[in-house]
Amino acid sequence: MQARRPGLLHQAGWLLARLVAAFLFLSVFMVVVYRFVPVPVTLTMIFDPNGITQEWVPLSKIDRNMVDAAIAGEDGKFCQHHGFDQDAILKAWERNQEGGRIRGGSTISQQTAKNVFLWQGGGYLRKGLEAWFTVLIETIWGKQRIMEVYLNVAETGIGTYGVEAGAQRYYKKSAARLSRVEAARIAAAFPQPKVRAVTGATGSTRRHGNVIAARVNTVRADYDTCVYQ
Repeated sequence: MQARRPGLLHQAGWLLARLVAAFLFLSVFMVVVYRFVPVPVTLTMIFDPNGITQEWVPLSKIDRNMVDAAIAGEDGKFCQHHGFDQDAILKAWERNQEGGRIRGGSTISQQTAKNVFLWQGGGYLRKGLEAWFTVLIETIWGKQRIMEVYLNVAETGIGTYGVEAGAQRYYKKSAARLSRVEAARIAAAFPQPKVRAVTGATGSTRRHGNVIAARVNTVRADYDTCVYQ
């Protein structure tokens, strides 16, 4: 008797399982590699019509003021959470129910996962993948490496990526020599680097930078221990 051929549904399921297994392997492999190797380029950089200006530097050559300003401006609980700030997510959801501009509750870990491995924009698929990569980098990289990668790939201006390139562009100095105010101004532009001015900022951007600068000492006292252990 001739053996019965697998049905189309069975074949599709087998193919899907192989694709999922391949994705899991590849994603873990990429995260392990980038645990030790500088991220050479991201999708955001590739599709930036303004070109790419970036210079990778180790965390040891980034002033602590910049690290603390990033925490103060983007993720005050960076050292307390494991990738996701539930309170921030809930507050963002509540604000979004009121209408107006959609706001997120992304942590530095989530932003790093998105910037390195994914594309900009929303959608459930991208958010789901972002969550997966966030878990991976929190587990495999740890906080120091997450901060190092974040500060090297985050957009700091039009066609400008990383705080070293930003420091050179705006202040003609290395990121290792940023003052508290200079670091705060760069951090204030992180959410919208193409439209927020770092130098000569006015209005809400200037006020936000002043708030970040005022918080730097507090962050250094209590909230950056996972980076400087």
